[in-house]
Amino acid sequence: MKKNNIYQNILSLLKFYPWAIPVIVVLGTLSSFFEGIGISLFIPLLQSLEQSSFQTNSSNFLVDVLNRIFVGIPPHNRLLIIAICIVGSIFLKNLLLYSNSILFNWFNSRISHELRSRIYRQLLSISYSFLEGNESGKLMNTLAAETWRTSDALSAFVGLIINCCTIFVFIILLLLLSWQLTILVAILMVFISLSIQLVTRQVKYLGQEAVESNSALASRMWEGLAGMKVIRAFGREDYEQERFDKVSRKVRSTFFKLDILAASVNPISEVLSAILLVCILVITLLQDKTSLPRLLTFIFILYRLQPQVKQLDAGRVSLIALSSSVEDVISLLDNSDKIYIRSGHIKFKNLKQGIYLESVSFAYNLTEKPALQDISIFIPQSKTTAIVGPSGAGKSTLIGLICRFYERNSGEIYIDNYPLRELNLTDWRNQIAIVSQDVHMFSTTVLENIAYGRLDATRPEIIAAAQLANAHQFISELPQGYETKVGDRGVRLSGGQRQRIALARAIVRNPQILILDEATNALDSISEHLIQEALNNLSENRTVIVIAHRLATIEQADKIIVLNEGRVIEQGNLQYLLNLNGLFAQLYNLQHRNVHI
Repeated sequence: MKKNNIYQNILSLLKFYPWAIPVIVVLGTLSSFFEGIGISLFIPLLQSLEQSSFQTNSSNFLVDVLNRIFVGIPPHNRLLIIAICIVGSIFLKNLLLYSNSILFNWFNSRISHELRSRIYRQLLSISYSFLEGNESGKLMNTLAAETWRTSDALSAFVGLIINCCTIFVFIILLLLLSWQLTILVAILMVFISLSIQLVTRQVKYLGQEAVESNSALASRMWEGLAGMKVIRAFGREDYEQERFDKVSRKVRSTFFKLDILAASVNPISEVLSAILLVCILVITLLQDKTSLPRLLTFIFILYRLQPQVKQLDAGRVSLIALSSSVEDVISLLDNSDKIYIRSGHIKFKNLKQGIYLESVSFAYNLTEKPALQDISIFIPQSKTTAIVGPSGAGKSTLIGLICRFYERNSGEIYIDNYPLRELNLTDWRNQIAIVSQDVHMFSTTVLENIAYGRLDATRPEIIAAAQLANAHQFISELPQGYETKVGDRGVRLSGGQRQRIALARAIVRNPQILILDEATNALDSISEHLIQEALNNLSENRTVIVIAHRLATIEQADKIIVLNEGRVIEQGNLQYLLNLNGLFAQLYNLQHRNVHI
């Protein structure tokens, strides 16, 4: 993705609620205006302490305007009225400020949710090859951490806008009080701001480093938790601890440096601003002591201006530090450089003939050798088709194309007479159930894991599916039966138990197309035999695609397709392929010999 500057990236996020920022800015500006009015009213307040009547013709426009407002009020009531006006201005300023704060928190919370939701939707809709090509830890870090930091960047950006509006209001008041002093102050404040920029110039680099170190830490956490059993089996606890500590120390060091730079803004700004205020006060009083009310008001406004300038510098530093997080989020949300599995418009209800692949080729990376090359096959409806071949032949890739996890690079896949890409994606996948060798269990109950196949399935239907999958008996023996939580990725279950629950999940779906991707590998011989009987019953009047190495699941197939190095080299029934005496016959004879041994 082309890198834009931080302000362009932030502005691109405001499209979710385009009306909110103008309202926030207007409220912030009005609150600053009332604060400025309240401070300016100190001029007539101080004058009323030393004279019985106002001079409506002085050398200053602002002073004249303020004096005219209260000239008609009796002198003995004037002080009280001005004090009430000052309090009223402060009240209105804080009411607007509070309203603005509520509105911004509402806006910011929704932007945070919108970013998380859109990134998750992006991950759900993007081609699976993108997920395989990126580290899970990095994607998780973007979703969980960088969205928050992007929200912080948005807060800093809005804060900058309000700061600028407030500074503008105060500068107008300062110019009205004394344009000569205001120009002098502006020059000195630019000097202060440049000094702060000089001190914090490393912050953008450290912001990029923060994103990278956060992603590395997330990847290390993800891999450590996912591979805990392997870590312990090989006695690599100390090794993994050292790797984790190294990455964690990098995060600690980077964010500590960022905090040091951010913390330096306040003391530098405050010290230099205090010097500025004292110098102006002393120099002006030495020249003209009669303008004390106006001078004190000028100093007061300038004093209130200092925090705004300081916040402006701090916000700018914060925004630069967070720019890499914003770029990371915007990059993941960018549609231009990613492949999507787009749904077609043709409704799909029933498979009538079969699945045709016509000269289909696919590569995970266009610079690498294709995983499938010029595949032309037919998978008939209501028949069992086995796909066999050595590891890396492209069997699972072929299944991925049929399920539309990936988009083919060339050729076409037809469902009956329709190109697969033109079918409604939800309709098509609703007719498919997969039981793979890599079984994923959700960290919830057994009942909910089976019901994931069909969310509206009743409890009797779920139990019937579990019985058909030879899972009901062991589920009933669990502590809470079907309500037993299986733990993270089903850690409380054995491999065979997870496989049978996955099969029950597929059975309760009642699909037209059942895909078994080496689904019985984790089962013992007895369980495999029982499940094979269930599969035989389930396969009646159903299209079954089987990827398997075991003989029991291949011998019952109506058709066998043999893949090798991404190409179809043989296809036919069992006896035909054995008579060919090719690759399948070699694999078959090798397994048959091992079984007898």
